[in-house]
Amino acid sequence: MIAVDTNVLVRYLTNDDQAQAQRAYALLARAPRVFVAKTVLLETEWVLRRVYRLPPSAVLAGLRQIVGLPNTVVEAAEQVARALRYLEQGLDFADGLHLAASPGAERFYTFDRRFLRCAVELGLTVLEPDGGA
Repeated sequence: MIAVDTNVLVRYLTNDDQAQAQRAYALLARAPRVFVAKTVLLETEWVLRRVYRLPPSAVLAGLRQIVGLPNTVVEAAEQVARALRYLEQGLDFADGLHLAASPGAERFYTFDRRFLRCAVELGLTVLEPDGGA
């Protein structure tokens, strides 16, 4: 098994550097198994959204393309799948991943207003700290 960094996935998805993109395609196609850390997916989402300014639907499609490759082994695959569903429903991918990675928690606290608003809309238990737990 091999593992890849964010820039390999970004080249694969954007083809913005044709030479590197071809090398990324070849690597991902010929490797029997490719490990993708959830932090690499987190950074990939950020790069696609902030640097490339892709719309959420394109970011979601790209991440799903990566995790859907037949030879891809995704760290914490169930958490990532849940975070992708949250992203599809309008939650930030990082926030969704944090929430998905906290399955045993009774409550999740944040000061992030957007996260709070989206979580309420999705029926998720995300609260703002009020000084008590």
